[in-house]
Formats: sequence, structure tokens, C-alpha cells
Amino acid sequence: MKISYNWLQQFLKIDWEATKTGELLTDLGLEVEGIETKESIKGSLKGVVVGEVLNCIQHPNADRLKLTTVNLGDEKPVQIVCGAPNVAAGQKVPVATVGTMLYDEKGEGFKIKKGKIRGEESHGMICAEDELGLGKSHDGIMILDNKLKPGTPASEVFNIETDYVFEIGLTPNRSDAMSHYGVARDLRAGLIQQDVKKELISPSVSDFHVDERTLRFDVEVEDKDLAPRYCGITITDVTIKDSPEWIQNRLKAIGITPKNNVVDITNYVLHELGQPLHAFDAQKVKGNKIKVKTLKEGTKFTTLDEVERTLSSEDIMICDADSNPLCIAGVFGGLNSGVTENTTSIFLESAYFNPVSVRKTAKRHGLNTDASFRFERGIDINMTEYALKRAALLIEEYADGKLASDVSDFYPVKIEDFQVFLSYENAYRLIGQEIPKDTIKNILASLEIKINSETEGGLGLTIPSYRTDVQREADIIEEILRVFGYNNIEFSNKLNTSITFNSDTNTKVENIIANHLSALGFNETMANSLTKSDYINLSENIKEDANVVMLNPLSNDLGVMRQSLLFSGLESISYNINRKNNSLKFFEFGKTYHKFNDKYQEDKHLTLFVTGNRAKESWNSNNSISDFFYLKGIITTVLQRVGVSKIKTSPSKSDIFSEGITLSLGKIKLVDFGVVKRSILKEFGIKQEVLFADFNLENLYNLSGNKKIKVSELPKFPSVKRDLALLLDHNIAFKEVYNLAFQSERNLLKEVDLFDVYEGDNLPEGKKSYAVSFLLQDENKTLEDKQIDKIMQKLQQTFEKNLDAVLR
Repeated sequence: MKISYNWLQQFLKIDWEATKTGELLTDLGLEVEGIETKESIKGSLKGVVVGEVLNCIQHPNADRLKLTTVNLGDEKPVQIVCGAPNVAAGQKVPVATVGTMLYDEKGEGFKIKKGKIRGEESHGMICAEDELGLGKSHDGIMILDNKLKPGTPASEVFNIETDYVFEIGLTPNRSDAMSHYGVARDLRAGLIQQDVKKELISPSVSDFHVDERTLRFDVEVEDKDLAPRYCGITITDVTIKDSPEWIQNRLKAIGITPKNNVVDITNYVLHELGQPLHAFDAQKVKGNKIKVKTLKEGTKFTTLDEVERTLSSEDIMICDADSNPLCIAGVFGGLNSGVTENTTSIFLESAYFNPVSVRKTAKRHGLNTDASFRFERGIDINMTEYALKRAALLIEEYADGKLASDVSDFYPVKIEDFQVFLSYENAYRLIGQEIPKDTIKNILASLEIKINSETEGGLGLTIPSYRTDVQREADIIEEILRVFGYNNIEFSNKLNTSITFNSDTNTKVENIIANHLSALGFNETMANSLTKSDYINLSENIKEDANVVMLNPLSNDLGVMRQSLLFSGLESISYNINRKNNSLKFFEFGKTYHKFNDKYQEDKHLTLFVTGNRAKESWNSNNSISDFFYLKGIITTVLQRVGVSKIKTSPSKSDIFSEGITLSLGKIKLVDFGVVKRSILKEFGIKQEVLFADFNLENLYNLSGNKKIKVSELPKFPSVKRDLALLLDHNIAFKEVYNLAFQSERNLLKEVDLFDVYEGDNLPEGKKSYAVSFLLQDENKTLEDKQIDKIMQKLQQTFEKNLDAVLR
């Protein structure tokens, strides 16, 4: 949320530096995330001065250009080439001197330089109002007051305002601070705590009176629970034009583009007081009647952005006498009922709509407006009429309007202020120290919390209606603490803690795996369990019927619970790659969620993601790319680390892989891994290969810890290594060679490794060559050549018999 410092100063006459005010707001819980300097005209016209045109003659080399001599207040006049048709001697004009930066309407700057135009030197530029950002006209140069002195800075001639804009990270509960007045109200409480007493200046509506009762509108509310309060007034003889400069400056400072006086005033009051308003063109409202109601499911309605929307039967709508929709209440106006340049009379609305209903409607239609932002969080129901009168007076003053009816105010059940009792003892206990009672009472008074009664043990309090977040004693204590200042709470010299023993073996397994992967260079990620429903289109394994759908999604991108951890991981990879971080190793412990008929199922998973180089680029290492076998090695070490071995390999049935493998222990599936399909990666804008592994964590929990650890002394006798080059059929996997070797020699064979594979020239068709190493060792004596040769001959015969292998 953006808050203008100049705007705040309309309510509190403070002269502190903006940074100091920002620090106090942060201490009060309105965290200032940044302060931006804003100028009503970018560059503040630095380098632009008043010039006097001493003479003006035709350019000798161009029919449409003039050669002028301009006095800039210096001793020596300068020559400027000008193409404006209205330039003439004797005029006072704005001149951008050499070196001045001017900015176009997009904010892009250009520098005024000394140059030659059609052979004549030009030292500056005589400006039109659009070139200076003072208007839109480009018909000719600006003619200034002839009384101005040459050399006077333009910033002194025009009303240029420099402002500081606070970016406040407003928490959802602080609906009272969703306006400049609300922030000023909180700031005043903080100032009082620092013994700086400032009056809070409220905009006056004492001049409000009806000019003539010539245009009456009736208001009918169908459901008082959906619209507990609805106010309106008609204003006639309205002239639609530009807003006054000061309103435009206020809106521009907080990022709102001015449109016209009526629309700008409704926006201004919204950000001033926190009350959303809406102006209808009265001539477009049939029957001079406003109906607040819901319409049947599927009704079509076109909003201001020219998008036709399909309404729900739960959407609150503002309709005319014939129940034609005019506006989605609290969210967005309609295309055919808004204020245009031809509008002469308006119906001005100020209401309180049910926060839950507005929130659901806004989410349903994918709309997030300044009005819905406030209605969703709960505005002050007692601000409604006051804000309406404030806006009506501004329209009367700046749009020449006449108040043409009394205020219609539908408010059948008055909302009473909330009552809370505060116990001093509870306050001291939660705060952690005893605060003087007078200080507590002063803080409450500064927050406009009324003290109804006082006893030895506490205070009976009335909470103002705008503090919708203060409903309990604990909320009151939080208010006292934040205004008193968290930094003012004393530190204790004593630290209390409770030490517990956690016997959760599942957590232990996760910690073992996490530490192991971290040591291998992996980073842990924690993705949102909510994801896009559109991801079901990327895999046939993900079924739409199995989606766990959110009843009230935060957005379309967070509409369902995830059925796979793949897509959230790819989002993280895409985010990193787009920021030039191309070599990544991630792991995540997370759950997947499925719906089967009317039952829900959660499954715990561990996923690995690998892409890019294995190690950081260095002058003394090869930049080897992470590949399928690198990930397989990592997976094997993870399984071994938790005590799982003797795994079975089979092709993966998952359609997310272009090539993939499933590792199992008997019939128990442990992990699917492989290379993610390029068609899936394309959806995330990823152009490099990504490897993915998905562990069934529940199965790992059950299998871990079953393997007994054997401890033995280091062998005293040396090992012997021998190699065989085997010519085999193409379809024979190394796993078969590995298993046969250990079946042939169980005692002395310690390791079998594949160190080379060759396919291609000089080999028969359908054949490949495996270079396999065998490590032999006897723990009790040194092996003899005869014994080694016998074992190798036995291995060779086993391969020839079972695999039709040929020794190369």
C-alpha cells in the first residue's frame, strides 16, 4: 500500500524527515518497506528558466523554423532555433537550457544539447507545455506572464511538488490503516507516546447542505446481511473536466492515473478515508431506483474493462429498477453505467458490503481492485455517510455540481461498538513487564479506545467501529504493546527452555537424508502445496477427478492441492534459470494430495532435481554436465544411507520421463527417476535437461533401520584387480554381469565395476563391448597367481555359458 507523506501532513502538521516518520510507522506495526521520492513533474524542471525573446526572424534555410535571440537573465543572450508557429519577439517563454533533462509521458528522458539545426546554432529549447509535463498541448510554445523576470527558475513559476511515498506492507488485519487518515491516526498515537502532541485534522463536512431536491433515487436492499448499510445521493449540473492540480498530484504520487474530476474525487476519498465510492451516470439508471440484490446464475455482465463476465447467484449486484446489472458491488463497475465526458448528473454510492461475499466474488472473477481490497478486509461501517458527504462537497466544488437529494441511508441494524474488559494482570503477563497504569490509559486514549469503567484490576473498554481487528483482551494488549514500543521492553537475564527427547524415527530418517544430500551440494526447497489446476494437462498420471479443489482459492494459480511435487520444483528451476543460475541441485520433503470418491489421501514424498553442471565452474576442473547416471549414483547413496540395498531395476511407467527407471525392493516401489520430457519443460520455459527423482518416503520409513551394520578390521593383505573385455548382445545389461560374477565367486570377489562401454565400428551387428574390472581379496593371506587365474577362468566360463559372451 502506498502512502503519500505530503498527504499525511494534511491530517498531522509534522515537519519530521520522511525517514524518521517511516521508522516510527514501522515501530507501530505499519512496516515501511521502502520510501520513494516522487515529483509531480519528473525532474522538477531543473534547468528550465524563464526566457525573454528579444528578436525573432525567419530561419535562412528553413521555411517552418524561426531564429530567436533569447535573454536568459545572463549577460549574453543565446540563439535558439524554434519551430513553434506562435513564437514572437517580446514574449516571456520557458526555456530548457543546455544540459537539461526533459521527460516524455512514459518517463523516458532526453538531454538538451548544443547543436546545429539547418546550419544555425541552437543553445537550448523553447518549450511547449507537453514537453515540460505541464499539460497535453503541443499547438505551440507556452507564453508566460510578461511580468516574470528572465532567468527565474521554472520551478518557482509552476506549482511543482516533491513528495515522499511510503510503501507499507500492510497486514490483512489492519483494515483501519487502509487510508491516509487511518495511517495518520496511528501515527498520532505513536507521536503522543514520544511526547509530541499533534492535532488530528479531519476533513470538514459542516458545509454540507442540499441545494435543491430535484432528482430523487429510491434505494432497495434485498438482503441486509449482504449489504448492512447503503448510502447514496444525487448530484446534478455536473461538468466533467480535469481534476484540480492538487488532487492529481496526490493520486499520481501513489500510482493512480487521473481520469476526470468525478472519478478522481471518488478515488481520492477512497485513499483519504478508506471508504470506496462509486459514481453512476444518473441518466443511465432506469426508473431512478437502485436495487442491491443477487441475480440468477449465469447472468452476463460487461465490466468497465470491456470483459463480459458470467455472474454467480452469490454475487452482490447493483441494479436499476428493471433489475438490469450496473455494477458488481464492492468490486468493479459496469461498462454502460459509468461516468463519461457527457455525464451531467450522477448517483453517488457509499456502502458497506459483506467482506466474505466480496472476497469470494473478487476471487471468482479474478478481479483485485482498490475497492475490493478494502471491502474484503472490512471497512468502518460508520464512515459510510461521512465519506459520501466529503466526496459530494468536493464534486460540488470542483465539478460545479448541485446536491439534488437528501442522503438515502439504508442502515436497518446499527452496529454497536464492541465491549472488552482489560485485566492489568493479564497485560503485565503477556507484555513481560509491568507498564504504569497511566501509560496504558494514555495509549488507549490515543487509539480512541474509550474507557467506560475502571477497577483495581482492570478497565472496561469500548472499541471504535473502525478497529475490526480488536475483539479480544489479547488484541487490546497487542495494541498497548505496539504503541508503547517493542524496543522499550526490557530484556531478561534469565532464559527458560524445555528440553524434550524426540523418538520419531521418521524425522530421524529425513534428517539423515537431508544431511547426506546437503553434503553432496543439494539445497532444500519448500514449495507451496497449492498449485495450478492446469498442470493436469501435462501428465496422464494426474487425474482431474483426483484434484483436491480449494473452496475459496487465493488465486487461479493456487486453486488445487498438488498431486505431484514435479511442477512446483520446475517452477523453482525456471525462476533460477531466468536469473542466470543454471546449475541446480534441489531436494524437497513434501506431500501430495488426492481425492478418491469422497475420501482424501496424503502421501509423503522426497524429490530430487538436478540440472546443469555437476560442480561449480573452475579453472582446474571439467565442467561435466549432470546426467542420468550421476542422478542414479546419488539415489543409490541415499538408499544405502538409510540401509536399503539389493534393489531391483525396471523401466518406469511414468509418462513424465523421456527415459526413466523404477527402483524397487521386491514388490515395494522405492523411487522413480529419469529425464523429464522436453514437452513438460517447455511449459516452464526451461531449455536445458532436467533430471527428476521421486521417492516414496513412506516405504523408506518402513524399510530403514532393518539392515544390520557389520564392523570388521581392515584387511592386512593386498587386493588384486583384473579386467575382462566381454563382447555381449546389445540387450544384456551390466546388472546381469554383476549378479553372475558374485554367483560364480562368493568368497574372494569384493567388487565388480564397469569402466568402459563400446558400440560401433569393428563390432558385429547387435553387439557391444563391456570392459569390466574385478577386485579380488583374501582377508587371511596373499592371493597367488594360480588361485587368481582359476577364479578369472571360472568367471569367463560363467559369462560364456549364461550370456554367450566372447572374450575380446
